[in-house]
Amino acid sequence: MTENHAEPHTPTPAAEPTIATVTFLRPAIPAPAGDDWSYLPGDTDPALSIPPMPTAAPAVGPDDRTVVLETARTILDKSPGAEPVVRPGKFAGTVDLDDFDDAPLIPAWMYSAEGWAAWCGVFYRARRRDFRRWVRRQPTQRGHVRQFGRGVRRSHEWVVGFEGVRVQSASHTAHVLTREARLAARHARFTPRILGSKKELAMKAAERATKAAEEAVLLHKKAKKDRNRARNLRAGVVYGPPLTAIGTGYVTGGGLGLAAGLISTFAGGAFIGRTPYDEEADWSSDWRSLGDGDRMTAPMLDASFRAAKVIGSEETLGVVQMPMLDTRGAWTAVLDLPPGVPAKKAIRATDELAAAFGVEEAQVSVAKRGRAGRIELYVSRDLPFTDKAKLGPLLALESAADFWGRISIGPDVRGIHQSISVVERSGLIGGEPGAGKSASGNTILLAAALDPRVILWLADGKGGGDLEPFEHLCERYEGDADPEAFNAMLDELLEEMKARYALLKKLGKRKVTEELANKYPELRQLLLWVDELMLYTTDDEYGKKITRKLRNLVSRGRAAGIITFCATQKPGSDVVDTSLRDLLSIRWALRCTTPEASDTILGKGAAAAGYSARTIQSEMRGAGLLWAEGTDPTMVRADYYTDEQVETLLERATEWRRKAGTLPNGPVPLVDRLRAEGDDDALLLAAVLASFAAHATADGPAEWLPGQLLVDELKTAGHPVTAEKLGALLVRTDEEKAKRPWGEKKTRVTGYPLARVEAAATARFGLTV
Repeated sequence: MTENHAEPHTPTPAAEPTIATVTFLRPAIPAPAGDDWSYLPGDTDPALSIPPMPTAAPAVGPDDRTVVLETARTILDKSPGAEPVVRPGKFAGTVDLDDFDDAPLIPAWMYSAEGWAAWCGVFYRARRRDFRRWVRRQPTQRGHVRQFGRGVRRSHEWVVGFEGVRVQSASHTAHVLTREARLAARHARFTPRILGSKKELAMKAAERATKAAEEAVLLHKKAKKDRNRARNLRAGVVYGPPLTAIGTGYVTGGGLGLAAGLISTFAGGAFIGRTPYDEEADWSSDWRSLGDGDRMTAPMLDASFRAAKVIGSEETLGVVQMPMLDTRGAWTAVLDLPPGVPAKKAIRATDELAAAFGVEEAQVSVAKRGRAGRIELYVSRDLPFTDKAKLGPLLALESAADFWGRISIGPDVRGIHQSISVVERSGLIGGEPGAGKSASGNTILLAAALDPRVILWLADGKGGGDLEPFEHLCERYEGDADPEAFNAMLDELLEEMKARYALLKKLGKRKVTEELANKYPELRQLLLWVDELMLYTTDDEYGKKITRKLRNLVSRGRAAGIITFCATQKPGSDVVDTSLRDLLSIRWALRCTTPEASDTILGKGAAAAGYSARTIQSEMRGAGLLWAEGTDPTMVRADYYTDEQVETLLERATEWRRKAGTLPNGPVPLVDRLRAEGDDDALLLAAVLASFAAHATADGPAEWLPGQLLVDELKTAGHPVTAEKLGALLVRTDEEKAKRPWGEKKTRVTGYPLARVEAAATARFGLTV
């Protein structure tokens, strides 16, 4: 508001009187009667009619201020000559000059005590309504007391954790095994010694039971220790900050600080419990199924097995190992079925059990455990084999693989790596297109390629180049999907088999062993790999011939060191004849569309027994049921190798085979490879090996020769060598230095074994025998 100070005015006769400039705000209206200003027009009221500007200036009085006010009233009033605005209260009789300035108008209620009281009442009523709403909310789930209670409960549940399940399971197992150990010890003690073997067997059984009980007790103690340590750590995280805040507040601020600490603790707990439990997530509700996130319990197992018709409505399961979570988040338990119920009944009911547990069939695994009526149940948390595959173990090899040993296949649903032996075996891999046969077959093919001793014969019925990277390592390769060429390859292989049996007969051996194959390169392992068998066996002209020759190779070639593996996309009876399939001892059924197709690979009745590759989901690429000799079908996923990794492994295989002299141009004897080195010591070692070959017998090269004989023959061959130099080159152990009988008189002399000469040659120049 602009202040106007009245000063004495001296009129100027020469100047023309002017009208003062007025800032127009709103028209002035007559003041209402009394102090009731509620009817004043607001900004939203209709616009008032403005009278026209007067044409003549009003008479100028003795005071300029009078001229300004009179002109303003004339302009702002609805009608000329209206009464001036009368202000209420203590401002009565004065003029509101705010109507003529740039400042906003002062609200009318500010001029009276009643107005101020009404203004304060608005906030009072609003705060009172808020308080009432807060009071009404406290008994509900959104109340702060309820929120704090939920926060305390959730914090306590997190502190307790799930380790108690392991402790309970370990305790139950320890009690069961301790009871069994006590019974076994009593049985062994009261078994008469006169029974002999039965007494000994009883004592061994008691020792095994006691050892198992002791291990179970130690496992229980370890589980309790781990549980307490984990709970103490979480308790420090949860209860430490509130106690610190309360204690610090009390020490620093007394009662006020204590109150502040309690309020902050209450606020933190209410924040943690701000989200109420709903019916689906409330763990206090009844358990339903594993698919809903519930934990596995003994009542749930009984109800599920009853629903699956495995046990009767009045029967219960015997829990040997309590249900517990493993590191992968899956539930596992060992159960005893009621008397008279075999394990295969539960295995056949895998579909029904999966439906009862509320999970996919592929998530449930049932296997026999030790006895006919005991099973191990495994239910994975998620669909298995849908995560990214880990690196295959062949990438970690720093030296040649051993195809005579066990070959890594891949992990099972529990994450345990499975391996098989292919010695004197043959195999069949089948599944629908896209199931992962090529990637699965690489686990066996790469293991064979990385062993320089294995001979490769490959036939690619696809003609698509899946086996082409292996071509330079093969003795025989058919990559044109030509049945005629493959038939000719089988003829060559049958002749090879005959030659091997002739050599075995000459050596007086029944079958090829690793030791025999290392001594005679002609008897090295030979892998025949046939990809897409359907193209060859369904050919009108050569199909039956190929099937007959394959059957001959599979049935007779195992003892001769010939291993046959076949892969097909259509595992029907018209592709894999039952007479051939029954001879293939290793069967790997990848995803199939029908139980009949799965039975074509695994054998008739496998699907009815609970082993069907139809249950494998499309997301589980590379997964299949592996049935090797001596085991039940097991769900595994093959180790996966990318194209770049396969190329890297084949480069290693090529290098190792080149050093071993087993590239397709034929194996190079160690003697020739030593001569190729050109070193004096290499030439000397080659001459020593030649001397051993010169004294060969029907069983092969000589296994031991006298040192003086070697020195004499080396000198005859032109090598300036002495006994001391030969001894320094071929360092022997004390046992190898022992004297042996030699010659007709059986004179005992010192000498050198062939194994020591070969070891020295391979270690010195990085070669292989």
